[in-house]
Amino acid sequence: MPIEKRWVVKPQGNPEAVAAMAAATGISPVLANLLVQRGIDTLEKAKKFFNPQLSDLHDPFLMKDMDKAVERVERAVRNREKIMVYGDYDVDGTTAVALVYKFLRQIGHKDLLFYIPDRYTEGYGISTKGIDHAARKGATLIIALDCGIKAIEKVDYAKRKGVDFIICDHHLPAEEIPRAVAVLDPKRADCSYPFDELSGCGVGFKLVQAYCQKNGIPFQQIEPLLDLLAVSIASDIVPLVDENRILAHYGLLRLNASPSKGLLSIIKICGLDRHNITIDDIVFKIGPRINAAGRMRMDENDENAAPSGGYAAVNLLIEGNESLAEEFGSVIDGFNQDRKCIDRSVTQEAHDFIEAHAELKAAKSTVIYNPRWMKGIVGIVASRLIETYYRPTVVLTMSNGFVTGSARSVPGFDLYQAIESCSDLLENFGGHMYAAGLTMRPERVEEFTRRFNAYVEENIDPITLQPQVEIDSELFFSNITPAFRRDLNRFQPFGPGNPAPVFVTRGVVSHGETKLVGADCEHLRMDLMQRQKPNTTIQTIAFQQPTHYEWIRAGHPIDVCYQIVENHYRGSVSVQLRIKDIKPLRSKQ
Repeated sequence: MPIEKRWVVKPQGNPEAVAAMAAATGISPVLANLLVQRGIDTLEKAKKFFNPQLSDLHDPFLMKDMDKAVERVERAVRNREKIMVYGDYDVDGTTAVALVYKFLRQIGHKDLLFYIPDRYTEGYGISTKGIDHAARKGATLIIALDCGIKAIEKVDYAKRKGVDFIICDHHLPAEEIPRAVAVLDPKRADCSYPFDELSGCGVGFKLVQAYCQKNGIPFQQIEPLLDLLAVSIASDIVPLVDENRILAHYGLLRLNASPSKGLLSIIKICGLDRHNITIDDIVFKIGPRINAAGRMRMDENDENAAPSGGYAAVNLLIEGNESLAEEFGSVIDGFNQDRKCIDRSVTQEAHDFIEAHAELKAAKSTVIYNPRWMKGIVGIVASRLIETYYRPTVVLTMSNGFVTGSARSVPGFDLYQAIESCSDLLENFGGHMYAAGLTMRPERVEEFTRRFNAYVEENIDPITLQPQVEIDSELFFSNITPAFRRDLNRFQPFGPGNPAPVFVTRGVVSHGETKLVGADCEHLRMDLMQRQKPNTTIQTIAFQQPTHYEWIRAGHPIDVCYQIVENHYRGSVSVQLRIKDIKPLRSKQ
Protein backbone atom coordinates (compact mmCIF):
# COMPACT_ATOMS: atom_id res chain seq x y z
CA MET A 1 0.00 0.00 0.00
CA PRO A 2 1.29 3.51 -0.79
CA ILE A 3 2.09 5.84 2.10
CA GLU A 4 -0.88 8.12 2.85
CA LYS A 5 -0.14 11.73 1.98
CA ARG A 6 -0.74 14.71 4.21
CA TRP A 7 -2.58 17.62 2.57
CA VAL A 8 -1.35 21.07 3.62
CA VAL A 9 -3.22 24.13 2.36
CA LYS A 10 -0.86 27.09 2.06
CA PRO A 11 -1.70 30.31 3.93
CA GLN A 12 -4.00 32.38 1.73
CA GLY A 13 -3.14 35.90 0.62
CA ASN A 14 -4.43 38.93 2.50
CA PRO A 15 -8.06 39.35 1.24
CA GLU A 16 -7.66 43.10 0.61
CA ALA A 17 -4.39 42.59 -1.29
CA VAL A 18 -5.97 39.79 -3.34
CA ALA A 19 -9.02 41.89 -4.21
CA ALA A 20 -6.81 44.83 -5.20
CA MET A 21 -4.61 42.59 -7.36
CA ALA A 22 -7.63 41.03 -9.09
CA ALA A 23 -9.05 44.48 -9.85
CA ALA A 24 -5.70 45.85 -11.08
CA THR A 25 -4.80 42.91 -13.33
CA GLY A 26 -8.24 41.74 -14.45
CA ILE A 27 -7.56 38.14 -13.45
CA SER A 28 -9.75 35.94 -11.24
CA PRO A 29 -9.45 36.21 -7.43
CA VAL A 30 -8.11 32.62 -7.33
CA LEU A 31 -5.20 33.56 -9.60
CA ALA A 32 -4.71 36.92 -7.90
CA ASN A 33 -4.35 34.93 -4.66
CA LEU A 34 -1.58 32.89 -6.32
CA LEU A 35 0.32 36.08 -7.12
CA VAL A 36 0.03 37.42 -3.58
CA GLN A 37 1.07 34.03 -2.13
CA ARG A 38 4.24 34.27 -4.25
CA GLY A 39 5.14 37.73 -3.00
CA ILE A 40 3.88 39.50 -6.14
CA ASP A 41 1.79 42.06 -4.31
CA THR A 42 1.99 45.20 -6.48
CA LEU A 43 0.87 45.92 -10.03
CA GLU A 44 4.47 46.74 -11.02
CA LYS A 45 5.68 43.31 -9.78
CA ALA A 46 2.79 41.61 -11.59
CA LYS A 47 3.66 43.35 -14.87
CA LYS A 48 7.29 42.20 -14.58
CA PHE A 49 6.17 38.69 -13.68
CA PHE A 50 3.76 38.34 -16.59
CA ASN A 51 6.00 40.12 -19.10
CA PRO A 52 9.64 39.06 -18.60
CA GLN A 53 12.04 41.37 -20.45
CA LEU A 54 15.61 40.70 -21.53
CA SER A 55 16.34 44.33 -20.69
CA ASP A 56 15.83 43.40 -17.01
CA LEU A 57 18.83 41.03 -17.01
CA HIS A 58 21.55 42.14 -14.61
CA ASP A 59 24.76 43.73 -15.83
CA PRO A 60 27.22 40.80 -16.10
CA PHE A 61 30.10 43.05 -14.97
CA LEU A 62 28.52 43.15 -11.51
CA MET A 63 29.92 39.62 -11.08
CA LYS A 64 33.28 39.43 -9.33
CA ASP A 65 36.21 38.87 -11.75
CA MET A 66 34.08 39.34 -14.88
CA ASP A 67 36.35 42.08 -16.20
CA LYS A 68 39.40 39.79 -15.78
CA ALA A 69 37.60 36.90 -17.49
CA VAL A 70 36.59 38.99 -20.51
CA GLU A 71 40.09 40.45 -20.88
CA ARG A 72 41.64 36.98 -20.83
CA VAL A 73 39.19 35.65 -23.46
CA GLU A 74 39.82 38.73 -25.61
CA ARG A 75 43.58 38.12 -25.44
CA ALA A 76 43.14 34.45 -26.36
CA VAL A 77 40.94 35.37 -29.34
CA ARG A 78 43.26 38.17 -30.44
CA ASN A 79 46.39 35.98 -30.23
CA ARG A 80 44.63 32.92 -31.69
CA GLU A 81 45.41 30.80 -28.65
CA LYS A 82 43.95 27.33 -28.40
CA ILE A 83 41.05 27.34 -25.91
CA MET A 84 39.67 24.25 -24.21
CA VAL A 85 36.05 24.47 -23.04
CA TYR A 86 35.71 22.06 -20.08
CA GLY A 87 32.50 20.96 -18.38
CA ASP A 88 30.80 18.37 -16.24
CA TYR A 89 29.06 15.34 -17.79
CA ASP A 90 25.49 16.21 -16.75
CA VAL A 91 22.95 18.36 -18.63
CA ASP A 92 24.09 21.62 -17.03
CA GLY A 93 27.74 20.92 -17.84
CA THR A 94 27.23 19.71 -21.41
CA THR A 95 24.82 22.54 -22.34
CA ALA A 96 27.29 25.04 -20.83
CA VAL A 97 30.18 23.62 -22.87
CA ALA A 98 28.04 23.67 -26.02
CA LEU A 99 26.92 27.27 -25.41
CA VAL A 100 30.41 28.72 -24.87
CA TYR A 101 31.95 26.57 -27.64
CA LYS A 102 29.27 27.69 -30.14
CA PHE A 103 29.76 31.33 -29.17
CA LEU A 104 33.53 31.24 -29.60
CA ARG A 105 33.07 29.53 -32.95
CA GLN A 106 30.44 32.14 -33.87
CA ILE A 107 32.86 35.03 -33.31
CA GLY A 108 35.37 33.33 -35.57
CA HIS A 109 37.69 31.64 -33.10
CA LYS A 110 38.64 28.36 -34.74
CA ASP A 111 41.37 26.97 -32.46
CA LEU A 112 38.97 25.24 -30.07
CA LEU A 113 38.44 21.93 -28.35
CA PHE A 114 36.15 20.75 -25.59
CA TYR A 115 36.59 18.21 -22.81
CA ILE A 116 34.12 16.23 -20.70
CA PRO A 117 35.61 14.07 -17.90
CA ASP A 118 34.62 10.42 -17.74
CA ARG A 119 32.29 9.71 -14.81
CA TYR A 120 33.92 6.33 -14.17
CA THR A 121 37.66 7.00 -14.53
CA GLU A 122 37.89 10.70 -13.63
CA GLY A 123 34.79 11.53 -11.65
CA TYR A 124 33.26 14.95 -11.17
CA GLY A 125 35.09 18.23 -11.76
CA ILE A 126 38.53 19.20 -13.02
CA SER A 127 40.85 16.25 -13.55
CA THR A 128 44.61 16.00 -13.98
CA LYS A 129 43.92 13.91 -17.09
CA GLY A 130 41.92 16.77 -18.59
CA ILE A 131 44.66 19.30 -17.87
CA ASP A 132 47.29 17.00 -19.35
CA HIS A 133 45.12 16.62 -22.45
CA ALA A 134 44.85 20.43 -22.78
CA ALA A 135 48.63 20.88 -22.44
CA ARG A 136 49.33 18.07 -24.90
CA LYS A 137 47.01 19.66 -27.47
CA GLY A 138 48.63 23.06 -27.00
CA ALA A 139 45.75 24.79 -25.20
CA THR A 140 46.82 27.79 -23.11
CA LEU A 141 43.39 28.62 -21.65
CA ILE A 142 40.72 26.39 -20.11
CA ILE A 143 37.24 27.80 -19.56
CA ALA A 144 35.72 25.51 -16.92
CA LEU A 145 31.93 25.42 -16.68
CA ASP A 146 29.69 24.03 -13.93
CA CYS A 147 32.78 22.89 -11.98
CA GLY A 148 36.14 24.08 -10.67
CA ILE A 149 35.23 26.18 -7.63
CA LYS A 150 37.15 23.80 -5.33
CA ALA A 151 39.89 22.80 -7.81
CA ILE A 152 42.66 24.66 -5.98
CA GLU A 153 45.44 22.11 -6.54
CA LYS A 154 44.34 21.35 -10.12
CA VAL A 155 44.44 25.05 -11.10
CA ASP A 156 47.95 25.33 -9.64
CA TYR A 157 48.96 22.19 -11.54
CA ALA A 158 47.63 23.69 -14.78
CA LYS A 159 49.57 26.91 -14.18
CA ARG A 160 52.79 24.92 -13.90
CA LYS A 161 51.89 23.37 -17.27
CA GLY A 162 51.42 26.82 -18.83
CA VAL A 163 47.62 26.61 -18.91
CA ASP A 164 45.42 29.40 -17.52
CA PHE A 165 41.97 28.85 -16.04
CA ILE A 166 38.72 30.83 -16.12
CA ILE A 167 36.24 29.16 -13.77
CA CYS A 168 32.47 29.59 -14.31
CA ASP A 169 30.73 27.76 -11.48
CA HIS A 170 27.58 28.07 -9.38
CA HIS A 171 28.37 25.70 -6.53
CA LEU A 172 29.16 26.86 -3.00
CA PRO A 173 32.89 27.72 -2.66
CA ALA A 174 35.15 26.67 0.20
CA GLU A 175 37.00 29.35 2.17
CA GLU A 176 39.90 29.27 -0.29
CA ILE A 177 39.25 30.29 -3.90
CA PRO A 178 41.34 28.73 -6.70
CA ARG A 179 44.14 30.97 -8.01
CA ALA A 180 42.70 31.13 -11.53
CA VAL A 181 42.85 34.14 -13.86
CA ALA A 182 39.18 34.68 -13.02
CA VAL A 183 36.66 32.84 -10.83
CA LEU A 184 33.06 33.61 -11.77
CA ASP A 185 30.67 32.29 -9.12
CA PRO A 186 27.77 34.40 -7.80
CA LYS A 187 27.89 32.35 -4.56
CA ARG A 188 31.36 33.74 -3.70
CA ALA A 189 31.16 35.60 -0.40
CA ASP A 190 32.98 38.57 -1.98
CA CYS A 191 30.70 38.68 -5.06
CA SER A 192 27.94 41.30 -5.01
CA TYR A 193 26.09 40.01 -8.07
CA PRO A 194 22.33 40.52 -7.42
CA PHE A 195 21.27 36.92 -8.17
CA ASP A 196 23.14 33.84 -6.95
CA GLU A 197 20.90 31.03 -8.27
CA LEU A 198 22.15 30.84 -11.86
CA SER A 199 22.86 27.41 -13.34
CA GLY A 200 26.43 26.59 -14.40
CA CYS A 201 25.36 27.23 -17.99
CA GLY A 202 23.86 30.51 -16.79
CA VAL A 203 27.24 31.66 -15.46
CA GLY A 204 28.78 30.73 -18.80
CA PHE A 205 26.11 32.76 -20.56
CA LYS A 206 26.90 35.80 -18.40
CA LEU A 207 30.53 35.54 -19.57
CA VAL A 208 29.31 35.48 -23.18
CA GLN A 209 26.95 38.40 -22.50
CA ALA A 210 29.78 40.41 -20.94
CA TYR A 211 32.09 39.71 -23.89
CA CYS A 212 29.39 40.93 -26.29
CA GLN A 213 28.65 43.99 -24.18
CA LYS A 214 32.30 45.06 -24.16
CA ASN A 215 32.91 44.30 -27.83
CA GLY A 216 29.77 45.89 -29.28
CA ILE A 217 28.13 42.61 -30.34
CA PRO A 218 24.30 42.99 -30.31
CA PHE A 219 22.48 40.81 -27.80
CA GLN A 220 20.31 39.48 -30.64
CA GLN A 221 23.33 37.56 -31.93
CA ILE A 222 23.47 35.40 -28.80
CA GLU A 223 19.71 34.94 -28.39
CA PRO A 224 19.85 31.67 -30.39
CA LEU A 225 21.93 30.21 -27.52
CA LEU A 226 19.05 30.61 -25.08
CA ASP A 227 17.51 27.25 -26.03
CA LEU A 228 20.55 25.55 -24.45
CA LEU A 229 20.22 27.75 -21.38
CA ALA A 230 16.53 26.87 -20.93
CA VAL A 231 17.43 23.15 -21.01
CA SER A 232 20.11 23.77 -18.37
CA ILE A 233 17.85 25.81 -16.08
CA ALA A 234 15.07 23.22 -16.18
CA SER A 235 17.35 20.18 -15.80
CA ASP A 236 19.49 21.59 -12.98
CA ILE A 237 16.33 22.48 -11.02
CA VAL A 238 17.42 26.01 -10.11
CA PRO A 239 14.75 28.47 -8.89
CA LEU A 240 12.64 29.90 -11.71
CA VAL A 241 12.72 33.44 -10.37
CA ASP A 242 14.59 36.65 -11.22
CA GLU A 243 17.05 36.15 -14.13
CA ASN A 244 16.28 32.45 -14.44
CA ARG A 245 12.62 33.22 -15.14
CA ILE A 246 13.57 35.71 -17.87
CA LEU A 247 16.17 33.43 -19.46
CA ALA A 248 13.92 30.35 -19.28
CA HIS A 249 10.99 32.30 -20.78
CA TYR A 250 12.98 33.42 -23.83
CA GLY A 251 14.80 30.09 -24.03
CA LEU A 252 11.47 28.27 -24.26
CA LEU A 253 10.33 30.64 -27.00
CA ARG A 254 13.50 29.78 -28.92
CA LEU A 255 13.11 26.05 -28.19
CA ASN A 256 9.58 26.13 -29.60
CA ALA A 257 10.17 28.42 -32.58
CA SER A 258 13.66 27.65 -33.90
CA PRO A 259 15.74 25.29 -31.76
CA SER A 260 19.29 24.35 -32.70
CA LYS A 261 19.61 21.28 -34.91
CA GLY A 262 20.82 19.07 -32.05
CA LEU A 263 17.96 19.95 -29.72
CA LEU A 264 15.49 19.66 -32.61
CA SER A 265 16.56 16.05 -33.14
CA ILE A 266 15.84 15.26 -29.47
CA ILE A 267 12.55 17.16 -29.62
CA LYS A 268 11.44 14.99 -32.55
CA ILE A 269 12.54 11.78 -30.86
CA CYS A 270 10.49 12.76 -27.78
CA GLY A 271 7.45 13.52 -29.95
CA LEU A 272 7.44 17.13 -28.76
CA ASP A 273 7.59 18.76 -32.20
CA ARG A 274 3.81 19.12 -32.47
CA HIS A 275 2.98 20.95 -29.26
CA ASN A 276 4.26 23.67 -26.98
CA ILE A 277 7.36 22.55 -25.06
CA THR A 278 7.31 23.30 -21.33
CA ILE A 279 9.76 23.05 -18.43
CA ASP A 280 8.20 19.67 -17.56
CA ASP A 281 8.96 18.41 -21.06
CA ILE A 282 12.62 19.33 -20.58
CA VAL A 283 12.80 17.80 -17.09
CA PHE A 284 11.14 14.49 -18.01
CA LYS A 285 11.97 13.99 -21.70
CA ILE A 286 14.75 16.16 -23.15
CA GLY A 287 17.06 16.42 -20.13
CA PRO A 288 17.18 12.69 -19.26
CA ARG A 289 18.25 11.83 -22.80
CA ILE A 290 21.14 14.30 -22.70
CA ASN A 291 22.03 13.14 -19.20
CA ALA A 292 22.03 9.48 -20.20
CA ALA A 293 25.18 9.88 -22.32
CA GLY A 294 27.26 10.87 -19.28
CA ARG A 295 25.75 8.09 -17.16
CA MET A 296 26.68 5.22 -19.46
CA ARG A 297 30.06 3.49 -19.35
CA MET A 298 31.91 3.62 -22.68
CA ASP A 299 33.45 0.48 -24.17
CA GLU A 300 37.10 0.69 -23.10
CA ASN A 301 38.09 -1.82 -25.81
CA ASP A 302 36.50 0.17 -28.65
CA GLU A 303 39.14 2.36 -30.28
CA ASN A 304 36.42 4.43 -31.95
CA ALA A 305 34.50 5.11 -28.74
CA ALA A 306 34.32 8.72 -27.53
CA PRO A 307 36.61 9.60 -24.59
CA SER A 308 33.52 9.86 -22.38
CA GLY A 309 29.78 9.52 -22.86
CA GLY A 310 29.39 13.25 -22.30
CA TYR A 311 31.21 13.89 -25.58
CA ALA A 312 28.24 12.45 -27.46
CA ALA A 313 25.94 14.95 -25.76
CA VAL A 314 28.15 17.94 -26.65
CA ASN A 315 28.61 16.74 -30.23
CA LEU A 316 24.83 16.62 -30.54
CA LEU A 317 24.34 20.08 -29.04
CA ILE A 318 26.91 21.85 -31.25
CA GLU A 319 26.02 20.11 -34.51
CA GLY A 320 24.71 22.42 -37.24
CA ASN A 321 23.92 19.80 -39.86
CA GLU A 322 20.39 18.41 -39.53
CA SER A 323 21.08 14.88 -40.80
CA LEU A 324 24.18 14.52 -38.60
CA ALA A 325 22.24 15.90 -35.65
CA GLU A 326 19.58 13.23 -36.22
CA GLU A 327 22.29 10.55 -36.15
CA PHE A 328 23.71 11.93 -32.90
CA GLY A 329 20.16 12.15 -31.51
CA SER A 330 19.58 8.47 -32.22
CA VAL A 331 22.81 7.58 -30.42
CA ILE A 332 21.75 9.67 -27.40
CA ASP A 333 18.30 8.08 -27.39
CA GLY A 334 19.96 4.64 -27.45
CA PHE A 335 21.96 5.60 -24.35
CA ASN A 336 18.70 6.60 -22.68
CA GLN A 337 16.96 3.33 -23.53
CA ASP A 338 19.91 1.40 -22.10
CA ARG A 339 19.93 3.58 -19.02
CA LYS A 340 16.21 3.00 -18.40
CA CYS A 341 16.60 -0.78 -18.63
CA ILE A 342 19.51 -0.75 -16.18
CA ASP A 343 17.95 1.58 -13.64
CA ARG A 344 14.66 -0.38 -13.67
CA SER A 345 16.57 -3.61 -13.04
CA VAL A 346 18.72 -2.14 -10.26
CA THR A 347 15.72 -0.44 -8.63
CA GLN A 348 13.89 -3.78 -8.53
CA GLU A 349 16.97 -5.49 -7.02
CA ALA A 350 17.21 -2.80 -4.34
CA HIS A 351 13.48 -2.99 -3.63
CA ASP A 352 13.58 -6.78 -3.29
CA PHE A 353 16.57 -6.55 -0.93
CA ILE A 354 14.78 -4.05 1.33
CA GLU A 355 11.58 -6.11 1.37
CA ALA A 356 13.58 -9.21 2.34
CA HIS A 357 15.19 -7.52 5.39
CA ALA A 358 12.67 -6.51 8.03
CA GLU A 359 15.07 -4.25 9.96
CA LEU A 360 15.94 -2.33 6.79
CA LYS A 361 12.30 -2.05 5.76
CA ALA A 362 11.35 -0.66 9.19
CA ALA A 363 14.19 1.88 9.40
CA LYS A 364 13.79 5.65 9.03
CA SER A 365 16.49 5.76 6.36
CA THR A 366 17.94 3.54 3.66
CA VAL A 367 21.61 2.75 3.06
CA ILE A 368 22.05 0.00 0.48
CA TYR A 369 25.24 -1.26 -1.17
CA ASN A 370 25.92 -3.53 -4.11
CA PRO A 371 29.37 -3.46 -5.77
CA ARG A 372 27.91 -4.65 -9.12
CA TRP A 373 25.60 -1.68 -9.71
CA MET A 374 26.53 0.94 -12.32
CA LYS A 375 27.84 4.14 -10.79
CA GLY A 376 26.00 6.33 -13.29
CA ILE A 377 22.51 5.31 -12.21
CA VAL A 378 22.70 5.09 -8.40
CA GLY A 379 21.31 8.62 -8.02
CA ILE A 380 18.25 7.70 -10.08
CA VAL A 381 17.80 4.53 -8.02
CA ALA A 382 17.97 6.55 -4.78
CA SER A 383 15.19 8.82 -6.09
CA ARG A 384 13.10 5.80 -7.13
CA LEU A 385 13.44 4.23 -3.68
CA ILE A 386 12.23 7.44 -2.07
CA GLU A 387 9.06 7.22 -4.19
CA THR A 388 8.33 3.89 -2.46
CA TYR A 389 9.74 4.28 1.07
CA TYR A 390 9.87 8.08 1.45
CA ARG A 391 12.93 8.52 3.64
CA PRO A 392 16.58 9.70 3.30
CA THR A 393 18.34 7.22 1.01
CA VAL A 394 21.96 6.39 0.14
CA VAL A 395 22.73 3.98 -2.72
CA LEU A 396 26.34 2.76 -2.94
CA THR A 397 28.39 0.79 -5.45
CA MET A 398 32.06 0.06 -6.19
CA SER A 399 34.16 2.13 -8.60
CA ASN A 400 37.95 2.16 -9.04
CA GLY A 401 38.55 0.41 -5.74
CA PHE A 402 36.38 2.77 -3.70
CA VAL A 403 32.77 2.61 -2.60
CA THR A 404 30.96 5.55 -4.17
CA GLY A 405 27.36 6.57 -4.28
CA SER A 406 24.56 9.08 -4.35
CA ALA A 407 22.21 10.21 -1.64
CA ARG A 408 18.75 11.81 -1.83
CA SER A 409 16.54 13.27 0.86
CA VAL A 410 12.91 14.13 1.58
CA PRO A 411 11.66 17.70 2.07
CA GLY A 412 12.54 19.04 5.50
CA PHE A 413 15.58 16.86 6.25
CA ASP A 414 19.13 18.12 5.71
CA LEU A 415 20.92 15.22 4.05
CA TYR A 416 24.20 17.12 3.72
CA GLN A 417 24.46 17.56 7.50
CA ALA A 418 23.77 13.86 8.03
CA ILE A 419 26.60 12.91 5.67
CA GLU A 420 28.88 15.57 7.11
CA SER A 421 28.42 13.98 10.56
CA CYS A 422 30.19 10.91 9.09
CA SER A 423 32.87 12.92 7.26
CA ASP A 424 35.74 11.23 9.13
CA LEU A 425 34.75 7.97 7.39
CA LEU A 426 34.70 9.49 3.91
CA GLU A 427 37.37 10.15 1.30
CA ASN A 428 35.28 12.99 -0.08
CA PHE A 429 31.69 14.17 -0.36
CA GLY A 430 29.73 17.10 -1.73
CA GLY A 431 26.24 18.29 -2.45
CA HIS A 432 23.46 20.15 -0.68
CA MET A 433 20.45 19.64 1.57
CA TYR A 434 18.57 17.26 -0.69
CA ALA A 435 21.20 15.55 -2.87
CA ALA A 436 24.80 14.55 -2.37
CA GLY A 437 27.60 12.30 -3.60
CA LEU A 438 30.14 10.49 -1.43
CA THR A 439 33.16 8.17 -1.59
CA MET A 440 34.67 5.90 1.07
CA ARG A 441 36.90 2.87 1.51
CA PRO A 442 35.07 -0.50 1.37
CA GLU A 443 35.92 -1.38 4.97
CA ARG A 444 34.06 1.70 6.20
CA VAL A 445 30.65 0.96 4.65
CA GLU A 446 29.32 -0.89 7.71
CA GLU A 447 30.27 1.87 10.16
CA PHE A 448 28.98 4.58 7.80
CA THR A 449 25.65 2.74 7.55
CA ARG A 450 25.37 2.47 11.32
CA ARG A 451 26.21 6.13 11.98
CA PHE A 452 24.16 7.57 9.15
CA ASN A 453 21.08 5.60 10.23
CA ALA A 454 21.64 6.62 13.87
CA TYR A 455 21.90 10.30 12.88
CA VAL A 456 18.66 10.15 10.90
CA GLU A 457 16.88 8.24 13.69
CA GLU A 458 17.90 10.90 16.20
CA ASN A 459 17.33 14.02 14.11
CA ILE A 460 14.44 13.47 11.72
CA ASP A 461 10.98 14.77 12.61
CA PRO A 462 8.53 11.84 12.21
CA ILE A 463 6.14 14.09 10.28
CA THR A 464 8.87 14.51 7.64
CA LEU A 465 8.54 10.79 6.85
CA GLN A 466 4.98 11.29 5.61
CA PRO A 467 4.78 12.75 2.10
CA GLN A 468 2.77 15.92 1.84
CA VAL A 469 0.94 17.72 -0.93
CA GLU A 470 1.02 21.50 -0.70
CA ILE A 471 -2.25 22.97 -1.96
CA ASP A 472 -2.47 26.56 -3.16
CA SER A 473 -6.24 26.99 -2.85
CA GLU A 474 -9.68 25.46 -3.28
CA LEU A 475 -11.30 25.59 -6.71
CA PHE A 476 -14.66 24.69 -8.27
CA PHE A 477 -14.53 22.79 -11.55
CA SER A 478 -16.80 25.49 -13.01
CA ASN A 479 -14.01 28.05 -12.39
CA ILE A 480 -11.79 26.28 -14.95
CA THR A 481 -12.89 28.33 -17.95
CA PRO A 482 -10.87 29.08 -21.12
CA ALA A 483 -10.13 32.57 -19.74
CA PHE A 484 -8.93 31.07 -16.43
CA ARG A 485 -6.63 28.68 -18.29
CA ARG A 486 -5.22 31.46 -20.48
CA ASP A 487 -4.37 33.54 -17.42
CA LEU A 488 -2.93 30.50 -15.61
CA ASN A 489 -0.62 29.86 -18.58
CA ARG A 490 0.85 33.33 -18.06
CA PHE A 491 2.31 32.06 -14.76
CA GLN A 492 4.65 29.77 -16.70
CA PRO A 493 7.43 28.73 -16.78
CA PHE A 494 6.79 26.67 -13.65
CA GLY A 495 9.54 25.23 -11.50
CA PRO A 496 11.24 25.70 -8.10
CA GLY A 497 10.35 29.12 -6.71
CA ASN A 498 7.32 29.27 -9.01
CA PRO A 499 5.72 25.81 -8.82
CA ALA A 500 2.74 24.78 -10.90
CA PRO A 501 -0.23 25.52 -8.61
CA VAL A 502 -2.07 22.66 -6.93
CA PHE A 503 -5.81 23.05 -6.37
CA VAL A 504 -8.28 21.01 -4.32
CA THR A 505 -11.87 20.25 -5.29
CA ARG A 506 -14.10 18.44 -2.82
CA GLY A 507 -16.97 16.03 -3.12
CA VAL A 508 -16.56 15.01 -6.76
CA VAL A 509 -17.86 11.77 -8.30
CA SER A 510 -17.27 9.65 -11.38
CA HIS A 511 -19.45 10.67 -14.29
CA GLY A 512 -18.71 8.75 -17.45
CA GLU A 513 -15.51 6.81 -17.98
CA THR A 514 -13.46 5.49 -15.06
CA LYS A 515 -10.84 2.89 -15.93
CA LEU A 516 -7.37 1.61 -15.19
CA VAL A 517 -4.85 2.25 -17.96
CA GLY A 518 -1.16 1.58 -18.59
CA ALA A 519 0.78 -1.60 -19.31
CA ASP A 520 0.19 -2.87 -15.75
CA CYS A 521 -3.09 -1.00 -15.13
CA GLU A 522 -1.13 1.29 -12.81
CA HIS A 523 -2.81 4.58 -13.79
CA LEU A 524 -6.39 5.72 -13.19
CA ARG A 525 -8.26 7.72 -15.84
CA MET A 526 -11.55 9.31 -14.76
CA ASP A 527 -14.22 11.71 -15.90
CA LEU A 528 -15.12 13.52 -12.68
CA MET A 529 -18.12 15.74 -11.95
CA GLN A 530 -18.66 18.29 -9.22
CA ARG A 531 -22.34 18.46 -8.21
CA GLN A 532 -23.04 22.15 -8.11
CA LYS A 533 -24.68 24.60 -10.43
CA PRO A 534 -23.61 24.46 -13.15
CA ASN A 535 -22.65 20.78 -13.10
CA THR A 536 -19.15 20.47 -14.54
CA THR A 537 -17.44 17.30 -15.78
CA ILE A 538 -13.72 17.20 -16.51
CA GLN A 539 -11.21 14.59 -17.69
CA THR A 540 -8.50 13.56 -15.21
CA ILE A 541 -5.49 11.24 -14.99
CA ALA A 542 -3.99 9.85 -11.77
CA PHE A 543 -0.57 8.34 -12.47
CA GLN A 544 0.50 5.41 -10.25
CA GLN A 545 -2.72 5.69 -8.20
CA PRO A 546 -4.94 2.66 -8.86
CA THR A 547 -5.83 2.18 -5.17
CA HIS A 548 -9.31 3.77 -5.06
CA TYR A 549 -10.52 2.48 -8.43
CA GLU A 550 -13.39 0.34 -7.12
CA TRP A 551 -14.62 3.05 -4.74
CA ILE A 552 -14.68 5.69 -7.48
CA ARG A 553 -16.23 3.40 -10.11
CA ALA A 554 -19.06 2.63 -7.67
CA GLY A 555 -19.97 6.33 -7.67
CA HIS A 556 -18.76 7.19 -4.17
CA PRO A 557 -17.52 10.78 -3.55
CA ILE A 558 -13.86 11.80 -3.28
CA ASP A 559 -11.73 14.89 -2.70
CA VAL A 560 -8.99 15.45 -5.28
CA CYS A 561 -5.97 17.71 -5.44
CA TYR A 562 -4.49 18.34 -8.87
CA GLN A 563 -2.65 20.49 -11.38
CA ILE A 564 -4.33 21.81 -14.51
CA VAL A 565 -2.52 20.72 -17.69
CA GLU A 566 -3.06 20.53 -21.43
CA ASN A 567 -3.54 17.04 -22.88
CA HIS A 568 -2.19 16.60 -26.41
CA TYR A 569 -3.63 13.60 -28.23
CA ARG A 570 -3.65 12.94 -31.97
CA GLY A 571 -3.38 16.60 -32.84
CA SER A 572 -6.12 17.82 -30.49
CA VAL A 573 -5.60 19.74 -27.25
CA SER A 574 -7.92 19.49 -24.23
CA VAL A 575 -7.83 20.50 -20.59
CA GLN A 576 -6.95 17.73 -18.16
CA LEU A 577 -6.44 17.52 -14.42
CA ARG A 578 -3.27 15.72 -13.33
CA ILE A 579 -4.33 14.23 -10.01
CA LYS A 580 -1.74 14.50 -7.23
CA ASP A 581 -3.76 12.61 -4.61
CA ILE A 582 -7.22 11.21 -3.88
CA LYS A 583 -9.07 10.99 -0.57
CA PRO A 584 -12.28 8.87 -0.41
CA LEU A 585 -15.09 10.53 1.53
CA ARG A 586 -16.23 7.73 3.79
CA SER A 587 -19.30 8.28 5.98
CA LYS A 588 -18.58 8.46 9.70
CA GLN A 589 -20.22 5.73 11.76
